[in-house]
Amino acid sequence: MYNVSFAAEVTEEKDVAVLTTENFQGFIDSNEFVLVEFYAPWCGHCKALEPEYAKAAGQLKEEGSSIKLAKVDATEESDLSEKFEVRGYPTLKFFKNGVPRDYSGGRDTKGILAWLEKKTGPAAVTVATSEEYETFKAGKDVHVVGFFTDLESANAKAFLEAADLDDDVTYAVTSSADLIKQLESKDGSVVVFKEFDNKRDNYDGEFSAEAITKFVAASSLPLVIEFGEDTAQKIFGGDIKVHNLLFIKKDDENFATVHGEFQKVAAQFKGKCLFVFIDATKEANSRIMEYFGLKDDQLPTMRIITLDGEMKKYKPETDEITEANTLAFVSGFFDGTLKPHLMSEEVPEDWDAAPVKVIVGKNFNDVVLDKSKNVLVEFYAPWCGHCKQLAPIYDELGEKYKDNADVVIAKMDATKNEVEEVKVTSFPTLKYFKKETNEVIDYNGGRTLEDLSAFIDSDGKSGAGPSDEDLEEDIEEVEEEDEAADAKDEL
Repeated sequence: MYNVSFAAEVTEEKDVAVLTTENFQGFIDSNEFVLVEFYAPWCGHCKALEPEYAKAAGQLKEEGSSIKLAKVDATEESDLSEKFEVRGYPTLKFFKNGVPRDYSGGRDTKGILAWLEKKTGPAAVTVATSEEYETFKAGKDVHVVGFFTDLESANAKAFLEAADLDDDVTYAVTSSADLIKQLESKDGSVVVFKEFDNKRDNYDGEFSAEAITKFVAASSLPLVIEFGEDTAQKIFGGDIKVHNLLFIKKDDENFATVHGEFQKVAAQFKGKCLFVFIDATKEANSRIMEYFGLKDDQLPTMRIITLDGEMKKYKPETDEITEANTLAFVSGFFDGTLKPHLMSEEVPEDWDAAPVKVIVGKNFNDVVLDKSKNVLVEFYAPWCGHCKQLAPIYDELGEKYKDNADVVIAKMDATKNEVEEVKVTSFPTLKYFKKETNEVIDYNGGRTLEDLSAFIDSDGKSGAGPSDEDLEEDIEEVEEEDEAADAKDEL
């Protein structure tokens, strides 16, 4: 128990305070620094975070830190979830003297502790001796040092401002001539030190806080970064929105060779494109493999994705991973000669045998964009709970209109097929393509046979437009299928 004076007591689980509506405010008011995780018991990412979060809490407690880690079951404490605008799981909020701010650090113990160190201490730690420097850098994969004999100089102030803005990396500053010499630097310089790749990057850009933080962000990531729970935030939360993904099994006998060829090119596109490898042996990555339509016998292979605005995917001409092929692939993207890749299954021989026609990427234009017919298409995912609920009703709808020469009822597995005309962001998505014009109308009405029939009979008028009920169902779908959908949401 915590020895505090408010009425509602607080218990701990693995050194993490368990907060409820009754004890939340009292706990926040009684502690200067509190990191709170809003979680859902069924959430896969919450389960992955739990041991890392508990380890961080235990380490802080052992050190006698004033920083407390707490958690709230957001599915039980709905009032707190609403108050702090929790929209997904886990959501972490940091309270400093009762004032909340969003947490933007890593999802592993080291990342959590580093972020909290930044937010509870000085923007840049002052180090004057070798011993102080060694203590500062201990356990850090990346750290930044500014070397300034005059801390009042414009460049030093820009560095300190950058340190204050950067949530992810810890900074130190020194005026010690001995340290400047020891660390092979010079007065007025900034260096990013790291435990990987080339070990250090010397900053040579303009001295503005924005430019320094941008340089640090690019330098603090490995040339090739492995995708995982602890790196996802760094990969997807950064400024670089072009990623080259290497799909490979880490136990592949050629892993070191392939990874090495991939890494050679990564250095040439540093700051422009992130090079990421995804270990296909990990079960957690199977949904990402599925999203890209990849099977084990296609590995290793690469895909480029863009995350700025509409996400697009690009496929190389060859799956052989060499330095030359990787360079050609990425260069082709940046010079505009590479075209987006759209997945498609082969057209089934019996695609039109049942009342509900089976659409894939390769027959989409011929069937759906046939201007002589009105076509209703359900874009579904095999794992989607709402799609499974709709399936028997949709089959009845197909049966009802199977003899109607003007109407086609169709479905497409949107996890394996993509088309330029439709961007699917939730499941199921139903769209109506009107004959003669190919005008596309979104269906957001009820999911009964009567509702769907009314939509078709009204030529796309009844049930068209946004629906609050459907938005709620989409949220529920993401919650219910968290582990399945998150791979696509993150990518």
